[in-house]
Amino acid sequence: MHNDDLGTLSTNPSDSPLDALETADAAENAPPDPDAMLRLLDESDPQKRIVAARAFCELRDERAIPKLTEMLQDACPLARVSAAYALGRNTRADVVEPLVASLGDWNGYVRKGVVWALGNCRDKRAVEPLIDALKTDISAVRLWAASSLGQLSKVGYESILAAIPPLIEGLRRDPVAAVRSNCAWALGQLCRELPSNVVYAGAIDSLLEALEDDEDMGVREDARSSLLRVGDPRGLQAIEDLEREGWI
Repeated sequence: MHNDDLGTLSTNPSDSPLDALETADAAENAPPDPDAMLRLLDESDPQKRIVAARAFCELRDERAIPKLTEMLQDACPLARVSAAYALGRNTRADVVEPLVASLGDWNGYVRKGVVWALGNCRDKRAVEPLIDALKTDISAVRLWAASSLGQLSKVGYESILAAIPPLIEGLRRDPVAAVRSNCAWALGQLCRELPSNVVYAGAIDSLLEALEDDEDMGVREDARSSLLRVGDPRGLQAIEDLEREGWI
């Protein structure tokens, strides 16, 4: 069973869940020593493993990847969370499937870290699991699933085509404004990679609907920003008309 929502949701897709995660060098303001952190990953004390995993949220070192992948199965939820975030900084093709498997974790904080990490992996195998998370998970996970789908714009045309319909649905139907905002942002990222076709037109339509009709000012602003980023003529004209009328 999935946890309930996990506190306040960020509405800025450029933020990172790591912003709220205390890192290993917070007190000393000095980069952690990678060799020392690698040794800590093997410690029996879960607190030491957590410190090490959080260090690799800053450090990039392929030597840590096998141990971090193992930590996705750690008995300690905080260790699993930290490992997920660290793998989001230390991405490699062979971490995608273990991360996808961790979307079944009972802990919402773990799943939140996993969807963020999958976005950073930029791998087509992450598309369907992220779509499922956007459709079915708690709001904190849906939030990051939406922004992670937006990061897959360079993965391939088929992946973009698969991601856009659930993002449109999320923008139109999700009850949480922050999730709708991230769907708007993600659609702007993906539409920049599409030719003018039916899927593209549907995405622009949904952004225009959000711009004109969404009850939340933040969602309207994110829809406006995405339309400006894409540069679609219909979107630019709608923005100009609304500005002239004093709506935005």
